[in-house]
Amino acid sequence: MKNVKDVNTPLAGHMKLSKKMYRTTKEQKESITKVSYSSVIESLMYAIVCTRLDIAHAVGVVSRFFENPGKEHCEAVKWILRYLRGTSRNYLCFGGYDPILKGYTDADMAGDLDNRKSTTRFLFTFSGGAISWQSKLQKWVALSTTEAEYIAATKAGKEMIWFK
Repeated sequence: MKNVKDVNTPLAGHMKLSKKMYRTTKEQKESITKVSYSSVIESLMYAIVCTRLDIAHAVGVVSRFFENPGKEHCEAVKWILRYLRGTSRNYLCFGGYDPILKGYTDADMAGDLDNRKSTTRFLFTFSGGAISWQSKLQKWVALSTTEAEYIAATKAGKEMIWFK
């Protein structure tokens, strides 16, 4: 990982991961140990909790393949590590913002290739700092983009009501 280029996004748009991309050959099984994959994912989850909210969605996606990771899954984890290396000097600066609660929400339509469920994402900020966020698979399969967005907006709305 020393001579690789840094990247600007936590997960590349061209990376479409599926459970069907599991390790199949003996060489893959030897090169991708379950222990090393899981320990990297666990370390990334710790980073999310402590300081790196920006990788939460990407780590959530790669952690779905915890049981049987394949080459593509490992490439996605390496991408996240390249992103972290490239953004290690970034920092947050608080202050000077009006005390305003802002919310953002989004959903993808059938983004999970295995069961075609959509992902709900929302973020709430207060005075410029993140105070609540979520990136989670929806419980049921949405039949349209509008339905997926509506489900995400409903989840975010429930969270917003809780703030009042």
